[in-house]
Amino acid sequence: MVTIVIPARFQSQRFQGKPLAMLRGASGQQKSLIQRSWEAGCAVPDVKRVIVATDDERIANHAKGFGAEVMMTSPKAANGTERCAEVATRLPDAELIVNLQGDAPLTPPEFVSAVIANMGSAQMATPVLRADAQTLRRLQADRKAGMVGGTTAVFDSNGRALYFSKEVLPYSDKLAPEDAVFHHVGLYAYRPEALRRYARWPMGRLERIEGLEQLRFLENGVMIQCVEVEAKSRVFWEVNNPQDIERVEKALAEMGVE
Repeated sequence: MVTIVIPARFQSQRFQGKPLAMLRGASGQQKSLIQRSWEAGCAVPDVKRVIVATDDERIANHAKGFGAEVMMTSPKAANGTERCAEVATRLPDAELIVNLQGDAPLTPPEFVSAVIANMGSAQMATPVLRADAQTLRRLQADRKAGMVGGTTAVFDSNGRALYFSKEVLPYSDKLAPEDAVFHHVGLYAYRPEALRRYARWPMGRLERIEGLEQLRFLENGVMIQCVEVEAKSRVFWEVNNPQDIERVEKALAEMGVE
């Protein structure tokens, strides 16, 4: 059985109270970021259970209000993967746990399906998206402005992750779209054993420096399978900063999402 878990926390250095931020859809209707992310999770075929995992009563009450299943997790959880690991201990029948980021309401259902279908024997898998010219310019512009516009992934010829960074990698002052920069989509599929191991490991050096939870797996020798997905003309953008709200609202309007 596949279960989607959406970790959500109120505290954020870059965007306080982000899960409860309101986003306007195509018709002008406003829904919170966490609700739009939950709806994205519910749209994934063959997934019967979508859980919001939080340590904040404001988020929990709001999520219950729009019909979500909620599990309270420890305020000591350092990141979403630790929250997923805690939830996994309460799901003995789960064969696969999918971490759908609560700030990524534009995640297409087929991204989730592709990761599930293509993780093979890996303990963990995540999707990557070839950055087009527009996305590459945005990633570069955000970094120059001191903002985190997204994460990039570097992997070997078999799709095994080598590194993830908030910088635009591979680095070049003359990067072009044909140089194949891959935008990492903040979505993970884990086998329960991988989450149990993760919860026992201390935060790694690279994880601390980059602020990227998945690096703890790499630092402990766990292979992460990168699964290339296609945008198919859909815009994919996360809400990392308050400025991203306008970008996502524009995408919702273009997609006709209410």
